[in-house]
Amino acid sequence: MSSLAFLVTELQSLASESRRKHPEIREAAEKSLAILRSSPEQATASLASDSAQSDDLLRPVFMGCATKNAKVVAISLGSLQRLIALKAVPQSAVALIVSTMNDAMSQGVDIQLRILQTLVSLITNFPFIHGELLGEALLLCFKLQDSRIAVVSSTAAATLRQLVMFIFEKMVNEDRQESNGASELSEATLPDGSTKALGPCAKDAFSVFEDLCLLANSEKPNFLKLDYLHKTFALELIESVLTNYHELFRKHTELLMLLQHHLCPLILKSLSDRHVFPLTLRCTRVVFLILKQFSFELETEAEVFLMLLIRMISEDTDASNPDHSGSRPIWTRVLAMEIMRGDAELVRNIWDRYDAQQPGSKVFSSLIVALKRLVTEKPALLGVSPQMMGVGVSHAGDSAIPSGSNYGLDVGGVAGMVATAASATVSGVVGIIGSGAGLSVQNSAMKLQCIDQLDKADSPPIPEAYIYLLAVQCIVSLCEGFASFTGPLYTSIMVQRPRAAGEPVIRAPAALDLSTLPQDDPATQHLIIVRSMVENGWPALLAALSFIISTNLSDELFIDVLSSYQALTNVAGMLALSTPRDALFNSLSKFAIPSRVVSSLESYVEPPTPRTSTSFTDNLGLTAPIQAPGLSERNLACLKVLVSSALFLAGSLGESWYGILEALQNADYVLNIKASQTSTNRRMNAPMTPSRSVSAMSSAEQGKVARHPLLMDIDSESVLVAVQRLFDASKNLEDSAFQDFVTALCKLSSEMVGMQSNGSKLMESDDSLSPVPISPHRRRVSGIHLPRTLRQGDFGVERLGSVATLNFHRLIYRAPEVAWNTTTNHLLWIMGLSSAPQSIRVQAARVLDEILTVVPRNLSSTGDLQAKVQGRVLDVLFKQIVPASSDVPATSTNIELRRMGLETLHQILQASGHTFVVGWGSIFEMLGSICKPAALSRSQSVDSISTLSLQETPRHKPLALGYVNDRGYTALVKIAFQSLKLVCDSVSVLSPEDLRLCIKTLGQFGRQADTNIALTAAESLLWSVSDSIQAKRKDAEMEPEYSALWMCLLLEVLGLCTDARHEVRVGAIQTLFRAMQLYGATLTLDTWNDCIWKITFPLLDAISIETRRSAFEPGVILNSGLAAQSPEHAWDESKSLALQSIGSIISEFLVIKIMHLDSFSKAWSVFVTHVHDTVSLDRRNLSPPALLCLGKVVKALSGADASLQVKVSEAWECVWKACSDMGSMVLQGGSSQLSPSANTTQLHRAFTQESLVALVDVIRSTRSISLTQTKEWPLERLNRLMEILKGVLTYPNSTDYRPDVDGLSPVQVVVLDAIADIKLTGSGVPSLILRDLSEFSTLAFLAAFHVPIVSPASPGTPIAASSQKQVTYIALSKKVMPLIVELYMRFKDELEIYEDGTLEAIFSAYSIPIKLKYECPAPSKFGKDPPLWKTATTSFLRIVTESVRKVAAFGDRISDTRVEGIWRQIIEVFRGGILADCTATEGFSLEDQEAEENFDLSLISSLEIDLVPHLGDTRVPDYLIAQLAKILHKGSQLYKSSMNPSRPDSPSTNTTNVSDDSRESHDFEKVDLDIGTTAPGVVVPRERFSFWCFDLLILICSNVTSDQESSRKRVAALCLPTLLDRCKTTMVSYIADEALRGNMPFPRAREDELLYVLRKVLDLQLWSGTLWAALSESPSKFSDSQPAVDVTLSPSAHIADVVKRSSVAHLFYFYSVLCEIASIPRKTPSAWVISSSSPPETNQERRGNSLQPHIGAPEEGGDAMEVDARTLARRALQILGKEMGAI
Repeated sequence: MSSLAFLVTELQSLASESRRKHPEIREAAEKSLAILRSSPEQATASLASDSAQSDDLLRPVFMGCATKNAKVVAISLGSLQRLIALKAVPQSAVALIVSTMNDAMSQGVDIQLRILQTLVSLITNFPFIHGELLGEALLLCFKLQDSRIAVVSSTAAATLRQLVMFIFEKMVNEDRQESNGASELSEATLPDGSTKALGPCAKDAFSVFEDLCLLANSEKPNFLKLDYLHKTFALELIESVLTNYHELFRKHTELLMLLQHHLCPLILKSLSDRHVFPLTLRCTRVVFLILKQFSFELETEAEVFLMLLIRMISEDTDASNPDHSGSRPIWTRVLAMEIMRGDAELVRNIWDRYDAQQPGSKVFSSLIVALKRLVTEKPALLGVSPQMMGVGVSHAGDSAIPSGSNYGLDVGGVAGMVATAASATVSGVVGIIGSGAGLSVQNSAMKLQCIDQLDKADSPPIPEAYIYLLAVQCIVSLCEGFASFTGPLYTSIMVQRPRAAGEPVIRAPAALDLSTLPQDDPATQHLIIVRSMVENGWPALLAALSFIISTNLSDELFIDVLSSYQALTNVAGMLALSTPRDALFNSLSKFAIPSRVVSSLESYVEPPTPRTSTSFTDNLGLTAPIQAPGLSERNLACLKVLVSSALFLAGSLGESWYGILEALQNADYVLNIKASQTSTNRRMNAPMTPSRSVSAMSSAEQGKVARHPLLMDIDSESVLVAVQRLFDASKNLEDSAFQDFVTALCKLSSEMVGMQSNGSKLMESDDSLSPVPISPHRRRVSGIHLPRTLRQGDFGVERLGSVATLNFHRLIYRAPEVAWNTTTNHLLWIMGLSSAPQSIRVQAARVLDEILTVVPRNLSSTGDLQAKVQGRVLDVLFKQIVPASSDVPATSTNIELRRMGLETLHQILQASGHTFVVGWGSIFEMLGSICKPAALSRSQSVDSISTLSLQETPRHKPLALGYVNDRGYTALVKIAFQSLKLVCDSVSVLSPEDLRLCIKTLGQFGRQADTNIALTAAESLLWSVSDSIQAKRKDAEMEPEYSALWMCLLLEVLGLCTDARHEVRVGAIQTLFRAMQLYGATLTLDTWNDCIWKITFPLLDAISIETRRSAFEPGVILNSGLAAQSPEHAWDESKSLALQSIGSIISEFLVIKIMHLDSFSKAWSVFVTHVHDTVSLDRRNLSPPALLCLGKVVKALSGADASLQVKVSEAWECVWKACSDMGSMVLQGGSSQLSPSANTTQLHRAFTQESLVALVDVIRSTRSISLTQTKEWPLERLNRLMEILKGVLTYPNSTDYRPDVDGLSPVQVVVLDAIADIKLTGSGVPSLILRDLSEFSTLAFLAAFHVPIVSPASPGTPIAASSQKQVTYIALSKKVMPLIVELYMRFKDELEIYEDGTLEAIFSAYSIPIKLKYECPAPSKFGKDPPLWKTATTSFLRIVTESVRKVAAFGDRISDTRVEGIWRQIIEVFRGGILADCTATEGFSLEDQEAEENFDLSLISSLEIDLVPHLGDTRVPDYLIAQLAKILHKGSQLYKSSMNPSRPDSPSTNTTNVSDDSRESHDFEKVDLDIGTTAPGVVVPRERFSFWCFDLLILICSNVTSDQESSRKRVAALCLPTLLDRCKTTMVSYIADEALRGNMPFPRAREDELLYVLRKVLDLQLWSGTLWAALSESPSKFSDSQPAVDVTLSPSAHIADVVKRSSVAHLFYFYSVLCEIASIPRKTPSAWVISSSSPPETNQERRGNSLQPHIGAPEEGGDAMEVDARTLARRALQILGKEMGAI
């Protein structure tokens, strides 16, 4: 809703309210409403003009105000207020409005409040109200302000403030308008009587403010028609004006004149009269404004006020006059102090206007002194902080120090006096008053400060310590004011100033030099002011701060004071005030590290056990502190501030660094000691936190209050980190500042080391340092007791090292004077100070070495600087390593220092050795200073090496080289050698002179006692030097010089090749030959000739002397633990290495270099002789390397071209001769196997398997070379070769056999490979190979043996066989047996293998495993190879199948003797296979038993198919054929018994033991039909196989085929008796047993056998005349044709003769037996059988059928039928009758 609408509403209300009592008002109101409603816009515009309508509109308002009706008046005033807000009141009506409101002022409170609101609206909306009209309006407000009604009075007072402010605001606006154009001016009379033309607003403001001053001074006002005004309210209005419009006052002199003539005298008078709290309070507030805003304009008045305030502060009212009579109350001091906590700018202005003038009042100085006196006037009230003295420190003796006398010290004294006074004061107070109540904002401050309690008529209760809190805050404000002003300017001038191009950022600026700044710059002028203020006021400020900080302050106040300390210190430093800065640092140092804490640490003894509560109570205050001495939180905070300030001022401290570093040294000592004790205290039951005082806040309180940053991270670790940051900041210092820093650090270190050297004469070797008292005045601050310090090292030295490491760029790129000389000279001085403690000297060396290590690593390689810096580094290091003179004692410390220097040299070389351009001479001199020449042992000089001979000399023990018994020098040698290794890594940068020095130095180290060093020098370092020399030989100009160097190096290495120590020898030999190998291609023939004759062979000669010295002496065997440690073994290894190296060298350069030498033949012979002698004379472990060496060289002969073939031929012939000789040695050693009790020397000399492998390899290599020139060796040489190979294969005396069951041993492999290399094209060669291979295949069964091992504990006691190794030859047999088959198949057409007995040898070899069968050794340990007998059987059958055909094919070309021999061996093999013992199969599974029988069927099948057709050859003797029949007879037995089946249990001969030489050994026994048995008998394991043998016996006697009929008839005639006997025995035994057994059944096997025999007999068809021939005296003669029947014979004889010629003649032979069986009354055995489906064949048909089923083949077709023995016998008799014609 708009204001016009409100106005309408108000008028309607007025009309309504005045309707009855004031109708005229109603009418006027309605008229006004009609005007407004008719044209609102026009009416509003006419209101602001003096028109008739404006009168009509205002009339109801004025009429309503004139009534006495409060409600109507209120509505009228509201309407008037709306009109004023609409600015719808004409100017002419303003006076009437004021008059109207004045008349209505007597109405009620609401009306009065409405009047005040209207006045505010009127004056603010009509700014043209001036002069008397304004005065009347203000008078109206003043009258209402004097109302007794509080709400009216307060509202009027607020309205007055608002209106007065508006008056001055109009003046401000008027000033702005005056700048645009002139305004109306009027004269105003000034206080000094002069006049001045002022604008209307200015005159109003002048008049109002003048009257306020007059009224406040109880004078009559000039402008306001006011008789009286409360002074307090007048002063409040004056304060408000000055607060808001001080800038306006400074512009207008008339206003300032009012301040000078009216206000200041008023204030001064009020402050000088009797003090009334409200008035004094407001006067003080005005004074504060005058001082703050007008101190420049009112300089004199401000001075007066300041001095008045200082006097108020200085008066100690409470001390002399507690009731305040005749003096100022305490609250006046409080008010003065509260406004004196002013800003820094005011204080600077005070100094500039008063103290800086000459002459001038010392206002600032007086203020500082007053504050200092104030804070120190009641020390008992403030108390003493127990934390500031540290923790765990007794204060018992402090009361003796005078206390109060120090307060009167002249605060302008020097820094030392001030600091001492402050310290003494604090110490004295501690003893007198204890901790006291303390000072804190919470307990000492007021909730609302006095200066703000305007509503109080009397002074509020003021805490006693409040004035001191104000004083502390005032001092803090002063200090922080200095810093807040100086800091930003310092940063902008020194840090953020514009920099030239390339100028680095300044991180540690120097102090300000004010003379270099523009003097007319206000900032410079203010900096000069601050500098003067600090320079003059610092003694009092320091005294005050040092006292305050030691009192019992709260954490908040402590932080404020400490911050002031920091601020004042920083300001002094920034402004180059060294004296106050150092004094402040010194004071901070005392508070940070109390001297008593330092001194108490030495006397403190940590309790060995945790303290109990009882001991705690007993010891409280009576003995030493129960807590370990240490620093409290506040000490650590002070230390943190000290470090922070030092870090801030680091660039300007100069010589003052000494004091700071001294304090940091003490802090480091205390904190590190404390840290070690704290870690121990953690193990105690009741640990106490060392950094908290007893009066500190509880942990719960701490958790509620956020801590100030200065009180955070003040544990020991954090503070130590802060200290470290200070030292880290040294890298930000400018060079000059850094030089001062390093100089101070060295000075501190020198003083401490000097004290320890003079005050404590301690032996270096004394580890238990006893306390030695020193003079207490030697250290002003530290208080460190030296005996404990001796154990901790020197702080200065340690920090010097860290600083140098951080600033290595200065050490490198700055002049030596900046830091290098100071640092290194100081450290070298400490190291050379023999009286200094060992730990510090070592510490100095460590620091120096770290510096020397870092500098070269970060050195640039450009410019001349590199050489200079490297030279400086090496010069310093030289002074450390090389003693200055020979008089320097070789103490453990001196040796340790040299050791550390050598380690540093090593690190330098390791990191930067490749960059060194100077100093190699110094380096070699340093390294050489460690080594001293050692006594030469035998054969160590170069001359003796070059003239070595084989003449033996007495054996000496290795001499002790170097300093074996001196551990110190041994360590030095080790470290120096590490550096030498690095030098050799950079040897390419050395000049020839440096190389010669290097070789010489390497030779020295190679002869040192340390084997590792000597070894490395001999092996790797000399090699690297050789490599470098050879690289430089490529330059043709430098070649002669470097060639001479290389030869010198080789001679140096050769001198070490026969060193007494094995490792050194090995290293030297490797280096020597590696160098020759690598560069041999570049050597000339003359050089090679020298290398062969002057180096290689002499080396072998020299080493051979040692190896053969005890070659034949009794000693331990090789595989014992002592052998590897014995000198003999070591010499053997050396020779082995030499041989390997020589082999590699010669083989590599044989063709391209050595074979072209004129002396090659001689050299080759000498070389082969060396190898031969090594095998024959040296211990056997040297044979393999010697032979490998020879083999390697022989292989190299293959690369020779055609021009060298003659030399090649000579070479391999020479080698074969040597191999033949060595083979004789093998054969001689293998001729008799050594027994386990043999001499250990013999075992020692026995050939090892490795030696034998190597020998065979040499032979193979030799043959390979020879075969390139010839086709194949002659048979004689091959015989010799096979002889040697056989001896190697069967050599029985080795001790290093390898398992040869699953795989071939190395010797077996290489022998077979050698045999495989033989070309079999020559005559007799295949037979030779086959015979030897056959012999090899039998070794597993005939020559296996246990390895002879002698017990180490008792050489004569053999080892148990179970733990011995065994040579089995099993794998060899598995390999050879199939190989023989392959070779035979390859050469089966060669007659010689049949004629010379080779084939017999093969069959003989196979017969052995076939006979042994299951007694053969296992074919494998871990595999599943087939049994050896199966392999033999398979191989045999393959050969025998072919051989019988070939024998038949060759016919008469093979002699009868050979044929007989071949067949005898064949029959023997079959006998072994058929009659072998198979009882082992009884434990097999049925499947395995069947498989084994099926495998053996192959023998039967082979006999049936392959042998029987050829067995009847006329050249095969009868006894061999008969022997085969007897074998089958034996094989067909079903029972394990004698030949008499009726005696199954009777003793029987073992069929496997039948003599092979007796043809009659198998004669059969006569069968006795009258003897029977009921014993069941023992069935053979393989029943089927017995039947198969029986079938074969039947088969060879049967007429089954027509091929080779004559041969078959002969075999049948010779075998038939055996068959008849076999069948008759079965039938006769059955008849005999059946009579005894009766109805008792026979065993199944007996029944099966009987039925089987009867069936086979029934089916058997003989050749015509076979039985006749068989029974004749010459079966072979009559087998094919018999003589005619003799008709002269008797009928019976004639019938018998005819019957014998029948095809069923055997049935006549069994006639009586068949009759017995056919006539058995009881049931005979019966069985179901498969009958043949085909009809019976005639003899002719059977004879023509050549496809007979083989033995073991399943029966095919036919029907099942039951047969029994009686029926079969009767059927046989029927056939017999039919044959006789009886049927």
